[in-house]
Amino acid sequence: MEGSTDDDAVGRRMQESMALINDEIRAVFEKIKVFSVATAAEDGTPNVAPIAFVQLAGDDEVWVGDNYMKKTLANVRANPKMAIYAWDPDSKKCFQVKGSVEVRTEGAGYEKMKATMKAKNEAFPAKSLLILRVEEVFSCTPGPGAGDRVA
Repeated sequence: MEGSTDDDAVGRRMQESMALINDEIRAVFEKIKVFSVATAAEDGTPNVAPIAFVQLAGDDEVWVGDNYMKKTLANVRANPKMAIYAWDPDSKKCFQVKGSVEVRTEGAGYEKMKATMKAKNEAFPAKSLLILRVEEVFSCTPGPGAGDRVA
């Protein structure tokens, strides 16, 4: 496009790919104690793990704390994609959040996650922080909208 800059193009791509966590999704996340977190190995072999430390860290970011991950961590290092399933049995609302993952073992975010986990139980190793950059959110609430992209 004539007159546009690389910054304009980057901004447009970010707006197109950014999926926001809205209040309805946030309410479901806040009620859950253990999340189903799905990853896949480089060859496509799936893995689902129960994870207790899953926290919304903004409108497009979810933090996942690593205490005892083996397959999940190996998977995101080889194939940095993740899906998180969130279901509220009271409201019957259900969402699937998908995106790309970055693993951190240092920095302010990692230190904040580590302090939160250690406050819950000093024995938690808090080995790493997985940061999911939300790319898509789907409804999995039973009914005609099941499977629809909501963000």
